[in-house]
Amino acid sequence: MELQLSTPALLFSAITLLMLAFTNRFLAIASLIRSLHKNYMESSEQELIVEQIQNLRKRLSLIKGMQLFGVFSFLLCVICMFLLFQGFTMAANWVFIGSMAFLLVALALSLIEIQISTKALNLELKDMEEVFKKRSGLDFIFKKDIKKNE
Repeated sequence: MELQLSTPALLFSAITLLMLAFTNRFLAIASLIRSLHKNYMESSEQELIVEQIQNLRKRLSLIKGMQLFGVFSFLLCVICMFLLFQGFTMAANWVFIGSMAFLLVALALSLIEIQISTKALNLELKDMEEVFKKRSGLDFIFKKDIKKNE
């Protein structure tokens, strides 16, 4: 199979969309860390917040890796297109393989980060479920209606 100039060009849009998604994750975590820092300074339940911050630190390093490998993939994709344009097809093939490998690593890191994020959210949901289990469903509904009527 001969590598065409359009093949790495198609990868451009996929990589840029992934980089946008990775950046959005980074910004969301940065905002969350800032709010947790504020809560940490004001709260007496600092142990729980410290555990959350450790989880966020892991996720932050994974996102940094995702972005790093995504940028390398993008860079190799550009180099591949340049090599194809210059007529160096064999070198372009190897560079394209490298680009795909970096993209694969970025996606694998993304998958790991999603798993960690999901576990953290499930812990938060578990805390809320425990509160609702203590109340029966009908009592919770009727208490809500009583408060509205008062």
